[in-house]
Parts: sequence; structure tokens; C-alpha cells
Amino acid sequence: MNTPQKRRVSLAKAKLKSHTVFRMNILFFSIFLLFSVLILRLGYLQIVKGEDFTRALARTEEVPVNTSVPRGRIFDSEGRVQVDNNPVNAITYTKMQTTKQEEMLEVASELAKLIEKELDKVTLRDKQDFYIMLHNEEATAKVTDEERQAIENEDIDEKEKQRKLDALIREKITDEELNSLTPEELEILAIYREMTSGYALSPQIIKNENVTDEEFARVSERLTDPKLKGVNTVTDWKRVKSSDLTILGSTTTPEQGIPANKLDYYLARDYSRNDRVGTSFLEQEYEEVLQGQKSMVKNITDGRGRVIDTVPVDEGKPGKDLILTIDSEIQSAMEKIVADKLLELKKGPNSQLVKDAYLVMMDPKNGDIISLVGKRLGTDRNGKTVVNDNAFGAFTASHEMGSTVKGATLLAGYEHDAVELNEVMIDEPLKIAGTAQKNSVFNTTLFNRIPMSDLQAIERSSNVYMFKIALRIAGATYEYNRGIKIPEESFTAMRNSYAQFGLGVKTGIDLPNEATGYAGGSSNGGSLLDLSIGQYDTYTPLQLAQYIATIANDGYRVKPHLVKEIRQASEDGMTLGPIETTVEPQVLNRINNTQEEINQVKEGMRRVYSGAYGSARAYFSDAKYEAAGKTGTAEVTYYDKGHPFHGKYSINIAHVGFAPFENPEIAYAVVIPYVTTSARGVPKANNEIARAAADKYFEITNSKTNDSTSEILPPFNSTEMEEEEAQ
Repeated sequence: MNTPQKRRVSLAKAKLKSHTVFRMNILFFSIFLLFSVLILRLGYLQIVKGEDFTRALARTEEVPVNTSVPRGRIFDSEGRVQVDNNPVNAITYTKMQTTKQEEMLEVASELAKLIEKELDKVTLRDKQDFYIMLHNEEATAKVTDEERQAIENEDIDEKEKQRKLDALIREKITDEELNSLTPEELEILAIYREMTSGYALSPQIIKNENVTDEEFARVSERLTDPKLKGVNTVTDWKRVKSSDLTILGSTTTPEQGIPANKLDYYLARDYSRNDRVGTSFLEQEYEEVLQGQKSMVKNITDGRGRVIDTVPVDEGKPGKDLILTIDSEIQSAMEKIVADKLLELKKGPNSQLVKDAYLVMMDPKNGDIISLVGKRLGTDRNGKTVVNDNAFGAFTASHEMGSTVKGATLLAGYEHDAVELNEVMIDEPLKIAGTAQKNSVFNTTLFNRIPMSDLQAIERSSNVYMFKIALRIAGATYEYNRGIKIPEESFTAMRNSYAQFGLGVKTGIDLPNEATGYAGGSSNGGSLLDLSIGQYDTYTPLQLAQYIATIANDGYRVKPHLVKEIRQASEDGMTLGPIETTVEPQVLNRINNTQEEINQVKEGMRRVYSGAYGSARAYFSDAKYEAAGKTGTAEVTYYDKGHPFHGKYSINIAHVGFAPFENPEIAYAVVIPYVTTSARGVPKANNEIARAAADKYFEITNSKTNDSTSEILPPFNSTEMEEEEAQ
């Protein structure tokens, strides 16, 4: 019989059981929901985000390491080596992302037992830091608490505070303490500083100069030794030139690396800080071609950044080779002609200012630079006069070129309807108020009147004929001893005409830092007349060569260039690689003149060489080839503050020409600034160089066969200069 008490107990149990089941159901349902969310999340991460996480994992575990490849070589037009790479043994070190300072110091200590390392690059700062590293507690104790607190109280960030503290510690290191470093410790320091000069996983060259076979072998034998972890033996290379021709350019060494002013530019293009890069001329202009594609490996690291495997990714490619338009045999001959004449001039009278001479020779049809010569006198350590290369001055330095530009003036006159073909004008001394008399060299007597045609004006080099063309372009009327008002646009009109020939504008040559010359700022009548005879604005020797090449090429101005082909690297070292790019002739413009007008100027220039009054008749009338040209003399003032001849009178001489007359192969320009300080007995070295250069060109080219070959030839000159010497 159930009592009321038993019924209450039974109801309580039933109620408790019911609550327990309910709670269990809620718990299981919650677990089900949590697992469902987890499964959905895992599915999302694996299916939707799987590739993203795979790429992220690859980025953190696979680290690319670039290693250097040989730079492209430079050859002359005949396949002779001009710039090469000499292989050298090298010892490198690559630190890992987790490598500690102590570990690197241990490797440096072990490596110092195997190689000899010069101390010439160790600086005072290096010694101070190294001493602090070896005697840290002793060194840091030199700074008092008060000094530390003073730095701590400064209103600067923590990094700057630490820099100031480090600098203070270094200041307190005495010379006696630095001198306590032993020769062995200093050698370890010399190695250690090279090891720390780069980034993690980037090989650093420890030694690549005078690495002996014994050193190379000793290190190679122990590459698997844990004490030399990160050390490797490789073949490095050095840049070597076969001549001192400056336009070949220079590169940095691995120690110099990328110049600071171009660091961001090159780093953005996957360069390393210690990469060699071109710093001047052809090496700089063709950096992207010559640099090559680096070999690449991937260091597979574990979760702690330790390298566990190295996998090759790309073997890389050497830089592409440049084939120049210059024949080094012709270049060498032209350099000798110019250098010998320059030395001869310096021994003559009134030669206090002469120091430079230039010769530019190019093919007027395709723009090939056949020879680019610049020579400058200097002294060696013993005070002896020597001739140095100054080829870059041919396109970076400008001068007044005198009557050589009269061909451009006459063609400007035709263009602006200021003169007609075969028109006769009177050559007579002109006198403008406030200025000295202006006249032709052959007619200095006032009121002496000589009828002169355009052809005769070029042949006899009439200044007055050109003056009158300039006055007509300006719309001005000449009256004896009266002032002349010249509109500023007259200068612009004449300069625009000159620019069609390349005078006063960039020629477009494939070299950096080309100059355009100086345009005078005066607008008086006398200055316009001076402009018309090449005694006002200044031009570079290269501009002068492009100007005469434009006339020789029937008015077509062609862009000059030094590189004619880009080739892939040689596969066998015996023959040139396949052609990748051929530099085609590029016509920049055609002058605004008819063919008849151009022919008239060319005929006038032919008479300069062969006519009865030709200024170069004595030098070219007996040549075996028919040629044409124009001589030039400019009265100038020498400017060089501090020089005893600053502000003194001097003379520039120049010469332009082309040959053969009917089908020109060459156009040439000769410039010798400040050849004399006297107007009497001006040397004719410009004409002598021009004739000798043209003769030598035909002598060499006529002796060659037409057999083309891709064989790599040794340098024409046997001289070798490593990059450090060349700089």
C-alpha cells in the first residue's frame, strides 16, 4: 500500500529523471551544433581559403636566394673583346635568418685559421664595435649612471637613445685598448665585418682577391664542417677592359655595391645591395642588358627559420653581349693621330692653354660611330706630360666652332628665303655702332668690295656673306656705323634651323649625360652676326659630326649610336652568341631644304678641299679620294677662375668633312679648343688631323676582306685593366 510519503518520493524521482534527460538533450544538441560549426569552418578554410594559406605557407618557408652571374661582355665591330670577365676564386658566407652574432664570430674565428685576410678595409668604427663585442661588460661600464640618465631624459625615441648611448661607449674606448687587439683578433674582425655586411640568405664575398689554391682547397675540404656553417667556395669574376677608352664605362665592385643615390631604383628591380651595376657610359646605359638574370635557389626553412634544404629554381643566364660600331683597330689609329698632334702642339709657341683635342667619325647613312676620340694632356706622378683618354668630352663639353657651321647658315638662308641659289652679295667690312669692325679674314680694308656667290662664300669662308644672310632673316637693314635692332625671334629662327642638323640639341647618342651646348642670351645685332659664323653659341664635337653627316646624307639627320647588335652570351667561348637585337638606323628628321640647295652647299664644301681659294686645299687636293669639308676658326675668351690666363684671348680651331664625295662612307669632325693665345700663325692641326684620319680610315678598310665571321677575337691592344684601375 502506497503511503503519501512514498508517492511524493516517486514523483520527485520522476521529475528529477525528466530534468536530467532534458539537460542531456540540450548538451548533446549543443555539442552537435559546435561540431557542425567546426566542420563548416574547417571546410571553409580548406576549400575556400586553402590556396591562400598554401601560398602564405610557401612564402614563409621558401625563401629565394639570388646568386651572381657573369655580366655581359662588350666587343668591337670585328668581334674583338673590349670588356671581359676574368674568373677568380672566391670564398663566401651566407647567414641564416636565425644566425646569432656569437655563431658568426665562431665561424669567422675558424675561417681565419684557413685564409689570410687583409686588414685594409677595417675602420676605426669596426675596431671599436669589435672591442665592445669582446669586452662588453667592461666597455658598457665606462658610461656612468648620470650619463645614462641624461640620455634617458632626452625627448627622443628609444632607437635614437640607444644610438647615442652606443656612440658614447665608443668614444670612451681608448687607443691603448684598441691597440690591445691582437693580429689574430684583427683578422677575425676583417672576416666578420664582411660576413655582417649583407642580409640574411644573401651570399657575401669574404675574399675574392688573391685567393691561393691552398686557401681555396683548405676551405673546400671543410664545407661540411659545422664550424664553417654558411661558408662556401665559388667562382667569382672581375670586370676587365682592354683599353682606357672611357666611354666603355665602369661598374661598381661587390664591396661598393649599388650607389646610394640609386639604391631604391635597383632594389625595386630585384637587385641585391652588393650587386655590381654600371655607373657610367655604356655600362650604365645598357645596364639592363648587361646585368643578366641571376640564378636562384630556394632555402626551405622550418618553423624556426632554420634551413633544412636548398632547392634549385632557376640556373640563371649570363648578361647579353654588346657589339659596338667602333672598330678598335681604327679607333687605336685615330687616337694615335690625335695624341701625337696634341703633344706636338703643346711643344709649340703660345700653347699655354692647349690641352684637349677631339675627333668624331661616323657613318652618315646609318649613324654608326666609327671612332670617338678625346684626348687630354696631364702629368704623371713624376711631372712628365702624358696623354689621357677624354672621349666623353666629345659629347659632354661644348665649344665655339667658328666657320665650320657656315653650311648650316647658308641652308638656313635658303630655308627663310634670305638668299637664292648662286646669288651674289658684296663682301665688305661692316661697322655697327658701338662695336668693332666685322669683316672676312681675306677682306679687312674698309669699303673694299668683293662680289661673292654662295659657292664662293663657302669656299673662301666669307664672314660677311653669312652676316648679310643673318640680317635678312632678321629683316634688318645695314647702314654704316648705325645701330641695328634685331628681333629676338631672329635668334630663334636661326637656332631652329641649326637644330635640324643637331646643333644645339641632343644628338640622341646611346650614352648618358649628353650636353646640348650653350645658347647666348644677348639679342643685339652683333651677337646675331657672331651666331651666323659660329662664334656665339657652343656645340659639342659630336653635334658637329652629326651636322656634317646630315649634309653628307642629303639632309637626313640620323641618330648616332655606339651599339649595333645585342647578342646572347657565347655558348662555347669561341664564337659570338646568336643575335637578339640589331640596332636599325633611325632618321630623326630631314632638314627643310630642297635637294638642289643641299647639293649647292656640298659643292661649296668640295671647293674648300679642291678650289683655288679653298682653305683646306693644301691638305686635301692630292687625296686619292674626293672629299668635301669646311674649316673653322673661332676667337674666344678663356674662362677658368684662378688660372693666370682667365679672361685672356684664345682661338679654337675645327674641321668638318665627308668622303667619298659621291657616296659618303664617313663624316668627321675635329675640334681643338684654345689651340693658341696669339692670332698670328694659328696652327693648322685641325686640317692635319682631318686628312690623316680620313687617309687612315680608307687604308685600314681597304685592307680588310669582306668575309664576315662570328669568331671571338682577342683585343687589338694587349693592355688589361681591372675595374678598380679603370675607375
